[in-house]
Amino acid sequence: MSDLKQAGTFNIGDHQVTRMGYGAMQLAGPGVYGPPKDKSAAIAVLRAAIEAGVDHIDTSDFYGPHITNQLIREALHPYPDDLTIVTKISAKRGEDGSWLPALSPEELTRAVHDNLRNLELDVLDVVNFRSMHGLHGPAEGSIEEQLSVLAELQQKGLIRHIGLSNVTANQIAEGRKICDIVCVQNQYNLAHREDDALIDQLAEDGIPYVPFFPLGGFSPLQSDTLSGVAKRLNATPMQVALAWLLQRSPNILLISGTSSLDHLKQNLASVELSLPADAIAELDGIAGQSQA
Repeated sequence: MSDLKQAGTFNIGDHQVTRMGYGAMQLAGPGVYGPPKDKSAAIAVLRAAIEAGVDHIDTSDFYGPHITNQLIREALHPYPDDLTIVTKISAKRGEDGSWLPALSPEELTRAVHDNLRNLELDVLDVVNFRSMHGLHGPAEGSIEEQLSVLAELQQKGLIRHIGLSNVTANQIAEGRKICDIVCVQNQYNLAHREDDALIDQLAEDGIPYVPFFPLGGFSPLQSDTLSGVAKRLNATPMQVALAWLLQRSPNILLISGTSSLDHLKQNLASVELSLPADAIAELDGIAGQSQA
């Protein structure tokens, strides 16, 4: 597989990680609910990612629920010393697979303990608090009450570092008054670039930005443009999208996920793809293309 060191490194708190990580969300069943169709394949993907040099895994105990964390534990425990596991809390799953807010102090505390138990850890490296003011994107609203709960759990030694997800710049500023914020995780890609200014500000402050859905929400026209660039470069659209993110800013960390070994290899190989200036110019124009 590819040498992931080509992507460079960045710090999440006091953890230095390679910028190409892995997201475990797709290891659960359809709709991120229930067990995977092929458990042995899921475990093989996790082990292959580590063998390839991935040292940053993104997960949550509400994936499944509990499924991805249990798979990570079975595949990788005892964990490599250099592995950073980042988890996320603030939601739970209904019996029908629905996503429900879980924001009370009791629910947040229970979520931390669920992650600890299912990952078989004494302390969580990083816990991201996902704002639920907007279900499908950041929306303004105070996060002080919930973040204060996490800060207390951090003081008790259950959490090393705290991050934020699905948040606005105002919420990040609010959060930084309560505790150190070591990463921000929002939707961002070629087509959705609302966080451009935020990414640059976080880079100045030494805080990593972790985009999710690298191909999410593209119109047919935008997808066609990306596919055309990928064809010229003899790459897949996902590889081009990931390479563009890596070149966008040095504080961007990737957590692209897959349950396929072949797709894992393809995604990791994006660290070797250097986009020429004309390709970057064309890709930068995708965000301005109208829906088609």
